[in-house]
Amino acid sequence: MTQLTHFDEQGASRMVDVGTKEVTDRVAVAHAKVIMKSETFRLIMDKKIQKGDVLEVARVAGIMAAKQAFTLIPMCHPLNLTSVKIDYANNSVNEIDVLSEVRVTGKTGVEMEAITAAAVCAITIYDMCKAVDKGMVISDIHVVKKSGGKSGTFVFDKNSA
Repeated sequence: MTQLTHFDEQGASRMVDVGTKEVTDRVAVAHAKVIMKSETFRLIMDKKIQKGDVLEVARVAGIMAAKQAFTLIPMCHPLNLTSVKIDYANNSVNEIDVLSEVRVTGKTGVEMEAITAAAVCAITIYDMCKAVDKGMVISDIHVVKKSGGKSGTFVFDKNSA
């Protein structure tokens, strides 16, 4: 069984010491989904939400969130991110899939930054559209894949979740 690294031998919380880890290129991709009324989806796609271009504002929010993950998650290291990208995929008549990709050359991974980016992007979509659709659902937030570091590559398998 894998040991939880954020606790010492006495069970006290700690930030993991990454000082002796190797510097490697690390990438993480995360996903979030926003389900909404088809009318809301159409307003977003037609850029007719009064607050502005929903997907571009949400993209910027996701990028900003990735850079702030360490201020939100207690044991998360502050990282000098090299890239943050937000894309939208598999959009249908009533849902938007958010994909965030975060990169760093460093001693620890960027999974938390990628998850934070995807989640805040989805939350921003909700915030910008709540006046027309309070019943939107944010779901399916998870790491899609990650690479780099001692643990190597991980790819999400929805059948084992």
